[in-house]
Amino acid sequence: MTTPVGVLATTRYLPRLRLERSAVLAQHAWMAPGLRGLAKGRRAMANWDEDAVTMAVEAGRRLLHALPGCQPAGVTLASTSLPFADRLNAAIVAGALDVPEGAAVRDVTSSPRAALGELVAALQHAGAGPQLLLAAERRIARPASAQEMLFGDGAAGALVGSGAVLAGYVASATLHADFVDHFREAGQDHDYGWEERWVRDEGYLKLAVATARRCLAGAGVAPADVAHFAMPAALPKVNDAVARKLGIAPGAVVDAGHESGGDLGAAQPLALLDAALRAAAPGALVLVCAFGSGCDALLLRRTEVPCPGAVPGDGKPEASYLKYLSFTGQVALEWGMRAEMDNKTALTAAWREHGRMARFEGGRCSACATVQFPKTGACVNPACRALGTQQTLSLADVPARVLSHTSDFLAYTPHPPFQFGHVDFDGGGRVLMEFADSDVGELQVGLPLRMVYRVKEFDRHRGFRRYFWKATPVRESI
Repeated sequence: MTTPVGVLATTRYLPRLRLERSAVLAQHAWMAPGLRGLAKGRRAMANWDEDAVTMAVEAGRRLLHALPGCQPAGVTLASTSLPFADRLNAAIVAGALDVPEGAAVRDVTSSPRAALGELVAALQHAGAGPQLLLAAERRIARPASAQEMLFGDGAAGALVGSGAVLAGYVASATLHADFVDHFREAGQDHDYGWEERWVRDEGYLKLAVATARRCLAGAGVAPADVAHFAMPAALPKVNDAVARKLGIAPGAVVDAGHESGGDLGAAQPLALLDAALRAAAPGALVLVCAFGSGCDALLLRRTEVPCPGAVPGDGKPEASYLKYLSFTGQVALEWGMRAEMDNKTALTAAWREHGRMARFEGGRCSACATVQFPKTGACVNPACRALGTQQTLSLADVPARVLSHTSDFLAYTPHPPFQFGHVDFDGGGRVLMEFADSDVGELQVGLPLRMVYRVKEFDRHRGFRRYFWKATPVRESI
């Protein structure tokens, strides 16, 4: 009997901070009162040390935790806001996830439908081993633009392979068209968007509708039989209009999450797929569409296998619009001389310490079981001091607790205060670490922690960013 191939797991990740759109409107109402109609709810806001790479790592960790023992044969990262233009971003992600070195990794970009296209390809050409598909965005919108209200930061992912699948492939269709509803020139931060009504009438209601119809016709499925219709459309009510024109029931339209997170760009199709599969009953048909320089449509059938993992929590409301501008580099604040340190990264040393930096690798002594970080030639246990006994041990997924903590308001950090302290790991190991996403007064001795992969430092003179692991309070299961 042939083992079924399909979607094994899906997930989505949103940063903890959620920028209140009312706070954005309050700063722009004097010159852009028309933004009032978009000022409901919150949009996901990345912290200063989060980008497409770090958020993709979080999504990937959730998928691999959901299926312990899974060894991806390929890792694909889709994004239109990759931090590096000439460096394989997916390789950074694969290193942090401890994906086998022989896995094929690649970046795909230039379109918000890049991730869904990769998912279709993985489902159609399954057989080369599990494929880890990740998408993440941290797009920067021009202040007082509609995009500033609509965009959200976040990531999503899907794992494709054989076994107990959540959903099986039914049909797909694709259409390429140089229909320019928005664009961003290489080297620029901000998108330029075209007139919304024209985008809706000539783009979504023609190109997207035609592609979805061809997908359903290829499967011999009537639109009324679609139980869940997921289509990212930042424009209000566009997905409802497309569903109505297709003949899909209004109740089948999956909520795009505008008021709770915003539009996640290339990650949005996979995020909505995750939401749809969690809501779908066994046997239900799920249609996912992604629009951008054409359209992709994918039809899946839900199985009885339960969806693993958790969904994003409500996050922490953020009302400081100035903080958002600072985090995105759109306003230059005076941080003083402490911020003037040159943070040049020695690339040779970074390569030699790759395991320690990417996978948080320490060591466990085979003679006395003492855990230490970093791994050295000699055991740090004074009662042992054995030489050459260190076995590699990653601390990235080991539970930990606060042993000590300090909040330093004088040391430079883009989000004061600089919080650091000693962290005790279950089973042994003690490391002096930086804390991430922790509030003033929240850290207490004994507080449970988990590790997160973040930007450690920016070398703004050379355009390089260095990543490392930080500790954050446990607030949700991953």
